Amino acid sequence: MKGFYRSKYTTPSGEVRYAAVTQFEATDARRAFPCWDEPAIKATFDISLVVPKDRVALSNMNVIDRKPYPDDENVVEVKFARTPVMSTYLVAFVVGEYDFVETRSKDGVCVRVYTPVGKAEQGKFALEVAAKTLPFYKDYFNVPYPLPKIDLIAIADFAAGAMENWGLVTYRETALLIDPKNSCSSSRQWVALVVGHELAHQWFGNLVTMEWWTHLWLNEGFASWIEYLCVDHCFPEYDIWTQFVSADYTRAQELDALDNSHPIEVSVGHPSEVDEIFDAISYSKGASVIRMLHDYIGDKDFKKGMNMYLTKFQQKNAATEDLWESLENASGKPIAAVMNTWTKQMGFPLIYVEAEQIEDDRLLRLSQRKFCASGPYVGEDCPQWMVPITISTSEDSSHAKMKILMDKPEMNVVLKDVKPDQWVKLNLGTVGFYRTQYSSAMLESLLPGIRDLSLPPVDRLGLQNDLFSLARAGIISTVEVLKVMEAFVNEPNYTVWSDLSCNLGILSTLLSHTDFYEEIQEFVKDVFSPIGERLGWDPKPGEGHLDALLRGLVLGKLGKAGHKATLEEARRRFKDHVEGKQILSADLRSPVYLTVLKHGDGTTLDIMLKLHKQADMQEEKNRIERVLGATLSPELIQKVLTFALSEEVRPQDTVSVIGGVAGGSKHGRKAAWKFIKDNWEELYNRYQGGFLISRLIKLSVEGFAVDKMAGEVKAFFESHPAPSAERTIQQCCENILLNAAWLKRDAESIHQYLLQRKASPPTA
Repeated sequence: MKGFYRSKYTTPSGEVRYAAVTQFEATDARRAFPCWDEPAIKATFDISLVVPKDRVALSNMNVIDRKPYPDDENVVEVKFARTPVMSTYLVAFVVGEYDFVETRSKDGVCVRVYTPVGKAEQGKFALEVAAKTLPFYKDYFNVPYPLPKIDLIAIADFAAGAMENWGLVTYRETALLIDPKNSCSSSRQWVALVVGHELAHQWFGNLVTMEWWTHLWLNEGFASWIEYLCVDHCFPEYDIWTQFVSADYTRAQELDALDNSHPIEVSVGHPSEVDEIFDAISYSKGASVIRMLHDYIGDKDFKKGMNMYLTKFQQKNAATEDLWESLENASGKPIAAVMNTWTKQMGFPLIYVEAEQIEDDRLLRLSQRKFCASGPYVGEDCPQWMVPITISTSEDSSHAKMKILMDKPEMNVVLKDVKPDQWVKLNLGTVGFYRTQYSSAMLESLLPGIRDLSLPPVDRLGLQNDLFSLARAGIISTVEVLKVMEAFVNEPNYTVWSDLSCNLGILSTLLSHTDFYEEIQEFVKDVFSPIGERLGWDPKPGEGHLDALLRGLVLGKLGKAGHKATLEEARRRFKDHVEGKQILSADLRSPVYLTVLKHGDGTTLDIMLKLHKQADMQEEKNRIERVLGATLSPELIQKVLTFALSEEVRPQDTVSVIGGVAGGSKHGRKAAWKFIKDNWEELYNRYQGGFLISRLIKLSVEGFAVDKMAGEVKAFFESHPAPSAERTIQQCCENILLNAAWLKRDAESIHQYLLQRKASPPTA
């Protein structure tokens, strides 16, 4: 799926046909035409395509001429306007059969969304988002969109989520198409974010391009941050900035705590090294440090600096330092000095804090050390960061009482007029890219703020996530965290639940290696059933986007854990759905499918595969593919793995089927790993030199928790090299060893705690 390649699709009448499409980033324009294929070597492009006359032909620019081709009356020559000066990796052309919907944005740009034939309706949501987004960015950057048109197009076989080709943005179907009846809320949100991300690149990346791949993070980190700003503008009801914390911030911290992480800025010498850096560090840590920087500078100066940067470097190339310089000039703050500590060295700090009441004031003692997934940092010369720190108190939990820049290993801070009964919290809004470890007295005073919701949602989430990662690193005991998790009984916020659910999922996977896996399922049911009962199965009047997301999350969690009432209701609704009596709403499909499969048999699997075959929408096919791995019996697991490589599954989606099996159960994990080894040649040929090979490896082996598995994984890839996944393989082996250490350390005490809870259940 790279260079100039063919993409297979099926016409409404069921005939298989091919479209011709491109994907050039990072180094594949050279597969389509000879060129100096490096980002800093820019040129203008005059493109003409000779195509069958009944096909749609698109490129970066608008069509200026269509004329018959002399040698063949079925063919026409389509000529496009000359592009601005641009990099090769952003050139694109598509030839195929498509319908489209179009509009003009309020600043006069012609916007079109191209869809498979007969599905133009499904392009309307993305069209609306795009038409709102272009003027938003134009105002934000104070630079007009540079081309006469922009097309967004859905491609059947597509490896990435989307690609920001200038004026012709390509997408997976699931990242662009929304069917009002059959699309779930999370798909809408995903489409809005991806459209926001790719359109941001039209300025940041396309108009001003990174000098070299070392600065890829500038493109991706920036677009991954501003997509949220844009969605927050278009859909304030999504509470999207809270979701940023669980989707990007915590994900980046998880990876960046490993010894095998890498700095945001990486030197790149070979194409395989470029593929390797399209990861959570470039995107999610990049976005997180830009969010921290934006907060540190303030919106007004940040915008001013962005405008200086884009104006100075338009149609040229820039490096990270150039952006710092513009922002420094706009804000008068030491941006380069601060940010170099975040982009040039890997990792992030753990801030330890203790407090002492001195009359009416509170004295805080802060110290920073690198946070390591393996426990306290040991070694000479601990790296240091310049950390923008905000401090809030219970007097006003949503505003900082104090802001400081921590530029040394230890600091004392005095907060004036803080009463002894008031709590003090660091990292308001979970914006600073660090973890916090409180003294036990400070932590004790914060915990009631979780129960009574006086801490803001994103702070409740951050507190719980920090504690979970401290337990994972062996700095505190896991039982402490389980106790804190029980304090979330009254939690109303979707994103807080989503993060809690992720962490309980990690713990469940870990404990699937023990003989008390059932006990942790009981714990999950206890934590989730009160909110499940409050929500029920059917939307109530006045509910919105986040309620729909929360209901799906909670029912899926309860169903998977085998909660009796949930399982019975899921089976009943599934039967009605399959018989066509009552079609499941899109938001309930994933949790219901997952529940009936996990507790089902071969017949259930056959019904699911039949639904997959009948599904007209790629979103529905993906929805089914992702839950197939929940099946428990060994022969059905084999059947699912075979299905993953069949013609029924698009090549970019095979990875999530195999990953789903690996994450579904203990047996699935072993079977998926064996399947990958047995089919390595075919899988490697399909995905080599792209990020899908890394994703496949990560999803399939990271759940192991036995030391010898790390050795086995390492040995396999020594004899079957995958250069663009080298770092991922090292990270996976490190994670397996960390899991094994965690299990050895805490399994017994967790077991004891769960048994004791059973003996004397907590009273609500």
